[in-house]
Amino acid sequence: MKRKQTELIIKDLRKKIVFIVGPRQVGKTWLAMEIGKLFNNMAYLNYDSFEDRQIIKEESWPQSTELLILDELHKMPGWKNYLKGVFDTKPENLKILVTGSARLDIFRQAGDSLAGRFFAHRLLPFSVSELCDEPISKDIDRFIQRGGFPEPFLSENEADAKRWRNQYIDGLIRTDILDFEKIHDFRTIQMVFELLRRRVGSPISYASIAQDVNVSPTTVIKYIQVLEALYIVFRITPYSKNIARSILKEPKIYFFDNGLVVGDEGIRFENLVALSLLKHVFGKIDYEGENFELRYLRTKDGREIDFCLANDNKIVEVIEAKNRSSQISTNLIYFCRKYNLKGIQVVKELKREKTIDNIDIREARSYLKGLLF
Repeated sequence: MKRKQTELIIKDLRKKIVFIVGPRQVGKTWLAMEIGKLFNNMAYLNYDSFEDRQIIKEESWPQSTELLILDELHKMPGWKNYLKGVFDTKPENLKILVTGSARLDIFRQAGDSLAGRFFAHRLLPFSVSELCDEPISKDIDRFIQRGGFPEPFLSENEADAKRWRNQYIDGLIRTDILDFEKIHDFRTIQMVFELLRRRVGSPISYASIAQDVNVSPTTVIKYIQVLEALYIVFRITPYSKNIARSILKEPKIYFFDNGLVVGDEGIRFENLVALSLLKHVFGKIDYEGENFELRYLRTKDGREIDFCLANDNKIVEVIEAKNRSSQISTNLIYFCRKYNLKGIQVVKELKREKTIDNIDIREARSYLKGLLF
């Protein structure tokens, strides 16, 4: 199944190094190999392979290579300076594509040796928008229950999808997380992970989680930052024109794998909408150069809206996710009227779309397939 970003990646390869970053098992290497098939001479080298490692160090791939794919390169000491040297001295016809662990996205940000030499493409799970031309995209429940990671999403049965997820969770905790920060308190970070799965969509109190797992709030924050860095969870902070103040306020946590969410159907649907909006925002940033952000709205008296899209710190629209109700959220009405905002209520099960005042009530698939990615 062709990924929507394929042509954009090929276009960028003509200009600079391309990084494909994102969660583990989201299809980064598969996409790189699919792109490689479009070139007459492609060389795929994985730093985990001893033989490939020697070729990488000696730069001894065939001179006829048109596309060089480097996998797991971030494990090589001094890899950024190495890549800078390869790029600065390469023949004109050579294109360079780098992929691997989600950690690559963090490591590439340290230092400026690659400044101006690369484009980053964030590859996320399948979304309704990405698969809008595929019949399978009509099944919203499939996205909600299985998540958009290719293997469980495309599995022939639910049992295989569950087996994949069990192995995925084990790999995340035992390999990626513990290796990323050399964290050895396996039990505590697993408890934080499990608590977050059950608190999706609610403002997170670091102090409350710290009390539950008997560690300091600072440790909880560190563990959540690790989960973020590895594309396991993402935070949405409340909107404020004072950006620093909004970062300090309680965030809401969502998962990149919708299948990890523990909760009722409404919570799992909200996570799907959050991930779809995040993918849309990343697309606006990565491909259109816009300064988009995904936030939520909350007042001191507890009025809250699930999401808001902001561009240059100005609200574009506010979005409320509902599983079934076609009655407009009173909070949505309040914010839209008080601040003259464009409102969207996205409903999973809706018989008829309609607009009341400045608020659109939209059927979920109809709205989600219109997002950028």
